[in-house]
Amino acid sequence: MPIDAAKALAAEPRSAEISWDHKDVQLYHLGLGAGRPATDPAELRYTLESRLHVLPSFATVAGAGMRVVGGLSAPGIDIDLAAVLHGGQSVTLHRPLPTRGRAVSTSRVAAIHDKGKAAVLVLRSEAADDDGPLWTSDAQIFVRGEGGWGGDRGPSERLEVPDREPDKTVERPIREEQALLYRLSGDWNPLHADPEFAALAGFDRPILHGLCTYGMTLKAVVDTLLDGDVTRVRAYRTRFAGIVFPGETLRIRMWAGEGRTQVTVTAVERDDASVLADTVVAHS
Repeated sequence: MPIDAAKALAAEPRSAEISWDHKDVQLYHLGLGAGRPATDPAELRYTLESRLHVLPSFATVAGAGMRVVGGLSAPGIDIDLAAVLHGGQSVTLHRPLPTRGRAVSTSRVAAIHDKGKAAVLVLRSEAADDDGPLWTSDAQIFVRGEGGWGGDRGPSERLEVPDREPDKTVERPIREEQALLYRLSGDWNPLHADPEFAALAGFDRPILHGLCTYGMTLKAVVDTLLDGDVTRVRAYRTRFAGIVFPGETLRIRMWAGEGRTQVTVTAVERDDASVLADTVVAHS
């Protein structure tokens, strides 16, 4: 079997030094659609270096955000990248992220689950600087055709949508060129830019990065329910339930609770097709 679970889980973690500055943070925010209206004080917190704060989902791209790709080449893992889907993402914040930083990122295969017809790899990255831990990030990678060895199925984290109207609903348009801008933060997959490559993958045009939708959603929650205060975010997780095309509109529904907000995200133009599900922002 191309995945040797015991070997992958026993492999030594890989460490690398990463760094970022205000330009990386601003580029990431712009890739999420920040800066509209350009002179809005609330938006200047995402775009102007003298007022800048860091959206916690920036952890997924800090240092070019390619630790997931490295995880797929770990010992014990030999898979066809065409069979790989990004199934889910979570980030736990240990403290607010600085606008400029240098850290050591340590990556490992934290778990491998046997889903029968597929395997799910949990690729964990932990970042720390001289002052201590910064974040822990888990990417759940779905690998078709690699299950069935009798391993642990892993947890099921499906959430029931609350049986009431959302506390807040907002819509966020996606610019036609947004995927082209977002990919400058480190994900150069041509699926998000090249129509011919997208066609080979079965799409009639390039699709938006799932992590772009992930960041846009967190920004909407922060701006709508958390008074624009990114430091209130403690953790954020989602399951990627569907694709998004540039030019579409996200409908983001939020149910606020004590210390947590549950979210669903759909594509307006495709009859509210599900995009993000099982999504929770933990916050103060």
